Amino acid sequence: MPTSSKIFKGYRALGFVSNHVPLLVRYIHKRKENLIITCVGKSFHTYACSRLQLLSVSEPHEADIEVMAADRALVYTAVRRTVRAWRRGTELVHTYPEHSQPVHLLLPFGPHLITVDMDSTLRVWDINSEELYTELSFSNASFRVTCLAHPSTYLNKVLLGSEQGSLELWNLRTSRRVHTFTGWGAAVTALEQAPAVDVMAVGLASGEMILHNLRFDETLMRFQQEWGPVTSLAFRTDGQPVMISGSTQGHVALWDLEERKLLGQMWEAHQGSVTGMAALPSEPLLVTSSPDNSLKVWIFDMPDGGGRLLRARGGHSAPSTFIRFYDERGNILSAGQDSTIRVFSSENDAVSRSFGQASYNRKLSKKRRAGVHDTLTMPPVVSLAASTVREKEWDNIAAVHRGVAQVTTWSFDKQRMGEHRLLPDRLEGRAGRAAAATCADITACGNFVVIGYSTGHVDRFNIQSGLARGSYGDPGHEGAVRGVATTGLVHQVLSAGADSQLKFWRLKTGQLLHSLTLDAPAARMVLHRESSLAAVALDDFSACVVDADGRRVVRRFAGHGGPLTDLCLSPDGAWLLTAGMDCCVRVWSLPQAALVDVLRTDTAPTSVTLGPAGRLLATTHVDDTGVYLWANRTLFDYVSLPPLPADYVPSVAPAPGSAPDDGVVLTAADGEEEEEEVKVDVEEEYACPQQLADQLVTLSLLPESRWAHLLNVDAILKRNKPKEAPKAPKSAPFFLPTVSGLETKFDLSDAAAAEGAADSERILHLGALAPVTELGRLLLKAETGDDEHYDAVMTLLKTFGPWQLDSELRQLAPAPGSSPKLLRLFLMTLHHQLDSCRDYELAQAYLGLFLKLHGPAISESLELRNLVDKLSTSQAAAWERVQGRINSALCLVSFLRSSTIS
Repeated sequence: MPTSSKIFKGYRALGFVSNHVPLLVRYIHKRKENLIITCVGKSFHTYACSRLQLLSVSEPHEADIEVMAADRALVYTAVRRTVRAWRRGTELVHTYPEHSQPVHLLLPFGPHLITVDMDSTLRVWDINSEELYTELSFSNASFRVTCLAHPSTYLNKVLLGSEQGSLELWNLRTSRRVHTFTGWGAAVTALEQAPAVDVMAVGLASGEMILHNLRFDETLMRFQQEWGPVTSLAFRTDGQPVMISGSTQGHVALWDLEERKLLGQMWEAHQGSVTGMAALPSEPLLVTSSPDNSLKVWIFDMPDGGGRLLRARGGHSAPSTFIRFYDERGNILSAGQDSTIRVFSSENDAVSRSFGQASYNRKLSKKRRAGVHDTLTMPPVVSLAASTVREKEWDNIAAVHRGVAQVTTWSFDKQRMGEHRLLPDRLEGRAGRAAAATCADITACGNFVVIGYSTGHVDRFNIQSGLARGSYGDPGHEGAVRGVATTGLVHQVLSAGADSQLKFWRLKTGQLLHSLTLDAPAARMVLHRESSLAAVALDDFSACVVDADGRRVVRRFAGHGGPLTDLCLSPDGAWLLTAGMDCCVRVWSLPQAALVDVLRTDTAPTSVTLGPAGRLLATTHVDDTGVYLWANRTLFDYVSLPPLPADYVPSVAPAPGSAPDDGVVLTAADGEEEEEEVKVDVEEEYACPQQLADQLVTLSLLPESRWAHLLNVDAILKRNKPKEAPKAPKSAPFFLPTVSGLETKFDLSDAAAAEGAADSERILHLGALAPVTELGRLLLKAETGDDEHYDAVMTLLKTFGPWQLDSELRQLAPAPGSSPKLLRLFLMTLHHQLDSCRDYELAQAYLGLFLKLHGPAISESLELRNLVDKLSTSQAAAWERVQGRINSALCLVSFLRSSTIS
């Protein structure tokens, strides 16, 4: 099967914060901060509690994470039957043998880890050795384990709650049951240790909460919440005797333990069940999470002891339906099936915000009473239109809702829903129930909104006042209007309908200028105002491009195997991107009139949009709450785009994770020290220069003055020539041999050997009379081809200054009539250095000086010329490697700089 997309590569995913798995809170002593861990499917996120800043994203698992736990050193995750331990949120350090059934409970227990599977088999593992310590089996018919907790000060003991309602206290060291608690006639859904010793809070499926003394088996207090089962429990430890409970309806209740009464309620803290809850130690803060894809921090500073929202992060609680890039800063407007509109930033997550939920009566919905939102919430948004021209003066976003004739306005500057409900007079009352708005567009001037309806009408409204300013036709189409657009000069309106007609209207007067018949009913339409090209998706799974100025079809494209869900044109007007239910995003080249690339995903895309300058492609998918970003490879690398067959189907491209690279730490989260009781001995692998050179190119780190001016040594020496003649050094004794070079050194290496040598070995060879420097002797040893000898030569060269190196290389020249052996060995040394990609700048500088000094000698020797040819090939390969990485780095820096400026 062909490879995945050539143009687009997965970059990152936006809008994932939490799911049904309860959150975790860890206090890091070195950071002096609490870290919050949430699950987002196959990965888990780590946030800093101070600003809810995303610190790290774990490596993706093979399936969704079902349960998590954490201690002071590690984070534990269970996926089906496999349990893993992670350090610093990204480093996998332990994997424990599989259970026979999926694991649904985890509890760190000192140096051990307790796991419980769906068969109620409890296993205790040694964390460091990964060995099984003990195992307990329970019968699901009589005691199905639903939760477990470790009572404070109870050595080696754990409390188990069951679906049948009873509780059991077990000693894990002896594997014996200490005591059985009969329960209260309902399944145990939550267990939480109270600040008082021996007291455990028990949450039941009946909504009842019990404070029970384990030592005396005595119930101290009972509370009842009216919102269904208790999903989570927490206790404030900042001096206030308050217990906090969460419910399946998203409400949070505060219970005064001294007065034994309800202290307060936080209505609709979440849109879904409050599955995760933790009160921060010694702080008036509460952290909650929910399957509604939100994480919230509450502070208890209200006069009545209640809490208010302090910080929050969230995404859509239901799948996204429509997205569009809003401005040049990379902000993305997103609408979801939860009837909310959000803005996600592709550059900075801290900018992401929620504009709230669409409501028929926004003021009434602010009262935050149970059940109010169910009756006032509007249907999901299916289409958005926005303009940045007048965003600070009045509402600049128009939202079309599913099956509703009203079009709502929103303000990007105020980040909330506006006051206007755009509805023509003819649809007031009962007439409006049979009609629905289907599409909308805002003019380039930001003053008018053009809306198409299912009745075939097209109307224009003033977005500032919300008043109707005209209509086009009566009606404009015989069927539903599927797409409307206004040209960049604000003089024409284009409308495409289910009657296979594309009509051109004069914006100011409503006069019909032209009518164009399409091959099939239109499904949707977008207009590229700079080039006046309109792209229309048709019901026959094809798309066409219309020249709005010439009012004719200029391109037709067909190849999708299902209905088209969305389409967009690139900022330069060169590409048309179409998304279909066949799980493909196809890229069509308008100049070539051909398919050039296909992005195939696991699930069908529902909306696509290209960002400023075409840097990023954003997509949403069926039954997915996130927004996926894909990087455009053509901006930082050469990509060949030959025409492809219309039925071309590549392999599936993996969906990007929540970090630019999966498992990469976004912000340093160091300081997660390992406690003495749970030590993990994992040695960090050191990357030596040789290991780095296998993937990169290493430099010598020598000062630039040591190698940058080697070719200009003669000029530098002439310029720095002293005014007075240098004094001659003291002559050495005649009987001591010296080593040739700039420094006077005595050669005593052969003294001992000369004393015991036989007379026959004391024959003097004329070739030995030639002076050999220390560099020459090391080169002669490197003739064996060992890497150690080559490294020794480079180590010696690094100790030389520029003029000393010049002198040493000059002395490598062969004597008249002798072989250029030293020159050959030096070239071999440089060849080895270029192949190893180490000390790259030194090898280049030494090669330049060597060729300058010994060029004539090399040209006269056939052996040296052949060796220089091989060296040239190695040098070219090394430079291509360096140049490619430099170009990639420059493109990345240019991309980041343009993103920051925009």
